[in-house]
Amino acid sequence: MTNESEFLKHIPCETCGSSDGNSLYTDGHTFCFVCETWKPGDGQEDTLITEAPTNNNLIQHDIRPLKKRGINVETCQKLRYGIGDYQGQPVHVADYCDERGHVVAQKVRFPDKNFVMLGEPKKAGLWCQHLWKDGGRKVIVTEGEIDCLTVSQLQGNKWPVVSLPSGAAGAKRSIQRSIEWLEKFDEVVFCFDNDDPGRKAAEQSALLMSPGKAKVVTLPLKDASDMMVKGKSKELMDAIWQAKTFRPDGIVPGDELWEILTTKDDVVSAPYPFEGMNDKTGGIRKRELVTFTAGTGIGKSAFCREIAHHLLTLGHKVGYIALEESVKRTAQGILSIDLNLPIHRCDDVDEGKMQEAFKKNLGSGRCFLYDHFGSIDCDSLLSRIKYMAVGLGVDFVILDHLSIVVSGLDGGDERRTIDQAMTRLRSLVEQTGIGMVLVSHLRRPDGRAHEEGGQTSLSQLRGSAGIAQLSDMVVGLERDQQGEHPNITTVRILKNRWSGDTGEACHVQYDKDSGRLTETHSDFADTASSGGFDDVPF
Repeated sequence: MTNESEFLKHIPCETCGSSDGNSLYTDGHTFCFVCETWKPGDGQEDTLITEAPTNNNLIQHDIRPLKKRGINVETCQKLRYGIGDYQGQPVHVADYCDERGHVVAQKVRFPDKNFVMLGEPKKAGLWCQHLWKDGGRKVIVTEGEIDCLTVSQLQGNKWPVVSLPSGAAGAKRSIQRSIEWLEKFDEVVFCFDNDDPGRKAAEQSALLMSPGKAKVVTLPLKDASDMMVKGKSKELMDAIWQAKTFRPDGIVPGDELWEILTTKDDVVSAPYPFEGMNDKTGGIRKRELVTFTAGTGIGKSAFCREIAHHLLTLGHKVGYIALEESVKRTAQGILSIDLNLPIHRCDDVDEGKMQEAFKKNLGSGRCFLYDHFGSIDCDSLLSRIKYMAVGLGVDFVILDHLSIVVSGLDGGDERRTIDQAMTRLRSLVEQTGIGMVLVSHLRRPDGRAHEEGGQTSLSQLRGSAGIAQLSDMVVGLERDQQGEHPNITTVRILKNRWSGDTGEACHVQYDKDSGRLTETHSDFADTASSGGFDDVPF
């Protein structure tokens, strides 16, 4: 049963001095529409309406003004928000109605801001949805009932305002359930809390609407209620009316690109140690992922050490992650290049020269190695790379190699795992601005084996097409280990996002005595005297 009062007449207001802004009702209570002062009638205790729900699962509650929040009783009455008792605790109660206005559920909110839903909430839509006609120019969606009361009151309780039943956590689900009703409005304005959950919920909700329909409010304070309590009602309404049409992150109108186009990019690049590669690729750049691939034993690791040493010589910081060799072997390889001597095979290395080479390279403060052997999960790998990039300021990271990252998986899907790893590596390169050199293996071809000089191609990358798709550059190394010139490697550019120039870039020769790879332009027949790769472990 509902005890309603009717308007009697306009009277002066003792609070603000208005001559006729105050209204007197049949039960004796008054409400001034000028200063929004509500006063109970004789025998009333700040209670306007007592609700007696017919559903036994729902609770009785009284409609009162929310003085701390600045919400008057008329607003609470229209939107059906009151004070009640639930299991011995004082609670706020929001009635949820079906489209005919019948109370079918209640949101019971405790002093600690936790809440429970009573009744049949699935029969109701957004809170207060039943109050407004289908469609119109604008509807405002708030995160909670108190904010809904606030915005409604500031609009004279005349314009559509609704709120989510379960706050930011359930925003997407709630909007999906009421999407048909919301789509009938020209504009849907999301006015959620100014915190991470609220901003995320607003974006998720706006993405559900037809393009151009959703707007998202940016509040200077935490929420709508907080703004009204702190005397910033005008600023709140300005923020709502000035809300910008939602545009998903990453969508940029072409007419906003002039400044971007005319701003010169500060591209950090370095030359490779081989001129033929530089002619084809323009060098190695930060924010790019370059994948080197070859058959087994072709010399991928030796090639990577040459690049690492060259970058260190040019003054760049280098992170080196070699998962198939110890840090000692990696260090020996880098120093061997500086000394032109394979120190891992020599017993009579001059210690003074070795120490000098060490200071220039490994001891320069610009080289960082990761001490790990064997497979590693992707999360651990990425955390090390990110630390090198962000914590140590590394310019380039060499990862040798991708296949071993997933080799320890027990029954896992290698292709899917490599796809995920490549996506995350490419994202990390972009986020941190590092350049990355990645080693990847090839699958066995149908024809001539790679170890016998078979030509490399993108389709032969082992495990996943994502390696080719996400790499900015793919370089194949080809060598016939048992052929006439086993010490000559052909460097082939398989993919080149920078310039599109692909094909043979150069040939490099391994010298057994120095342990070095050097670019060769002479006829192969003249270069066979120095011995083959077969003598050196890679």
